[in-house]
Amino acid sequence: MAFTTLGLSAELLRAVADQGYRKPTPIQKQAIPLILQGKDIMAGAQTGTGKTAGFTLPLLQRLSGQYQQKGKRRVRALIVTPTRELAAQVEESVTTYGKHLSLTSTVIFGGVKINPQISQLRRGIDILVATPGRLLDHIQQGTLDLSGVEILVLDEADRMLDMGFIRDIRKILAILPSKRQSLLFFATFSDEMKKLADSLLRSPVLVEVARRNTAQESIEQVIHLVDRQRKRELLSFLIGSQNWQQVLVFTRTKHGANRLSQQLERDGIRATAIHGNKSQGARTKALADFKRGAVRVLVATDIAARGLDIDQLPHVVNFELPNVSEDYVHRIGRTGRAGSEGKAVSLVCIDEYKLLQDIERLLKRKIPKEVIRGYEPDPSIQAEPIRKGRHVSPQRSGRHAQPARPSGKTGSSRPKRPPRHGQSERHKPSMTSWRARSVV
Repeated sequence: MAFTTLGLSAELLRAVADQGYRKPTPIQKQAIPLILQGKDIMAGAQTGTGKTAGFTLPLLQRLSGQYQQKGKRRVRALIVTPTRELAAQVEESVTTYGKHLSLTSTVIFGGVKINPQISQLRRGIDILVATPGRLLDHIQQGTLDLSGVEILVLDEADRMLDMGFIRDIRKILAILPSKRQSLLFFATFSDEMKKLADSLLRSPVLVEVARRNTAQESIEQVIHLVDRQRKRELLSFLIGSQNWQQVLVFTRTKHGANRLSQQLERDGIRATAIHGNKSQGARTKALADFKRGAVRVLVATDIAARGLDIDQLPHVVNFELPNVSEDYVHRIGRTGRAGSEGKAVSLVCIDEYKLLQDIERLLKRKIPKEVIRGYEPDPSIQAEPIRKGRHVSPQRSGRHAQPARPSGKTGSSRPKRPPRHGQSERHKPSMTSWRARSVV
């Protein structure tokens, strides 16, 4: 099937051809005709499957083919994304595919000055890409009118739910026109996602290009069992011995990302970190340096890495497994994009065996396990608790490790939220319960 069979206009087909694309991906084949018909859809697809073009192309066509009021332009399409990087990526896609049309667009997100965004909005635009927080800032300041929105897109809605944006999303939905087309895109499905879809969509069509909550088949996955104190040493060995030139590495915490990037630099491996505490300028520079090969390793937290679009990224490494199983699917989806092959390596210590079991249960499959010769785990090492992404040593705490309390106060007047699935203290199986083959 070619793009010419999907019902797209000559201007859009020209823009697609300019990018060198000839055949649509599975998500594009299914989603584009439905969106052109004006239907609400909820679409499940892993990252790297072409879903951004899957909603950008038909959205551009619907807006260009409909009546545009004279005078100042007002926002007719709103695309909401969970992170700054993803917002910038989506707006770039809108600009790329809409270059032969007369529609205008802009992107707004936090971490940068708001006044230039206000000036752009005052001039009038057709398509707005935004993160929830900055979008609400503009709404509250009266610098944004959404009364003319005809199409709403929630991109990577599952990540927005994970990040706690559900209240912000509901506030945004409350001020949008009830008569609109709504498009919901997600990579992993949950009960919360179903509730959001029920409140957002009208007679939606479900589009899925792969089994829910699964990783792409083009991604080779492997687990390397190793002691927690030797993870950095093993990572440096793998990068050097296998000559990895571009590696995206995930840690659980911002501090851990900074520390690991500094350690890799001391090992002679050019590395940089990207996370929420970095300024937007620093995050943009880090990503640009990584893309152009100035650094070999980009160490990232889950939030910062969401939406990173890196063509043909060959390697993703889970330096630490995520506390939430679904995040594993999001992480490794950074590689193996658009049909290219990729490899996802996870360095797993005894503390993380329960997390690994949860991931395999989600995937409904076992991930191959290998022990690198010279880095065999020490069977005498005992598991330590992982709380909120950090290891808690019984020696440092002065008492034996105990399960974390699911709720209640901890010396603060602010109540704690119940932990998400996978965040509470976990009991670990013994080292001998795992089978793995030793490799050089």
